[in-house]
Amino acid sequence: MRIVIVGSGGRLGAALARSCATEHEVYGFRHADLDLMSVSQIRNALEPLSFDALINCAALTNVDYCETHEAEAMRINAEAIGDIARICSVKRARCLHISTDYVFDGEQREPYAERDAARPISIYGESKKRGEDELLAVSERHLAVRVAWVFGSDRPSFIDAILKRSMESDLLEAVDDKWSAPTFTKDACGWVMTLLADDQHAGIIHACNTGACTWREYGEYAVRCAADAGAPVKTRTVKGLRLAEMQNFVAKRPVYTVLSTSRLASALATAPRSWQSAVEDYVRNYFVPSLH
Repeated sequence: MRIVIVGSGGRLGAALARSCATEHEVYGFRHADLDLMSVSQIRNALEPLSFDALINCAALTNVDYCETHEAEAMRINAEAIGDIARICSVKRARCLHISTDYVFDGEQREPYAERDAARPISIYGESKKRGEDELLAVSERHLAVRVAWVFGSDRPSFIDAILKRSMESDLLEAVDDKWSAPTFTKDACGWVMTLLADDQHAGIIHACNTGACTWREYGEYAVRCAADAGAPVKTRTVKGLRLAEMQNFVAKRPVYTVLSTSRLASALATAPRSWQSAVEDYVRNYFVPSLH
């Protein structure tokens, strides 16, 4: 299969580019190669290519920046997705677009299913929801894959930051009243290829590791895994903070965005592994070895 990956320099995009290249012909576009603000750049880059599928991992993801740059957020996260989807449809290629748990308002207290109404409470969330709408208005064959709290070895994330702090300080803090479930890029690569392989997997699907946690629980578990693997951490405990204490936040954050993975489990014929298993795998086999 010939696969285009837009956003191949990002955390998930880089992992996908590397994973896909083992069995497929991959064309990767980093931000420096393709500016989604420009319709002409999108056309000039994609129209000459022959490909079977396109995976869009590119997005404006800084939630607070989006709140004060609405036009830019809507262009990159929504309008550009429509441009890409239309090019894919002309080529009879499938478009798989990476979306987010931030399309939900966080008012629910049980995992969100794909059928649940998307009611974003930030410009970022609204722009990503509109991106999904643009994508699926072009073709029902296209697929929006919602992920959350993505971590992996290609670019640092929250988990890397707190692990590094744990080796420098005995005071660690993280929000303890906001819930979701992380997505390990190593696992996501396999899920994405399974979803691309069959046209019946279309529309919207949630893709993350199973379970639920707060940022504090997520960070503390990672630190304990690192300590057990021999990393020189100074503490195994993370102090909980309230979301309301985060005075530097500009945009509102949904407090509960745990995603149901039932549809993904049906597609895979097995449930995704737990977030704890994924975090332990990452810490033991990627993070700790990188210290040496």
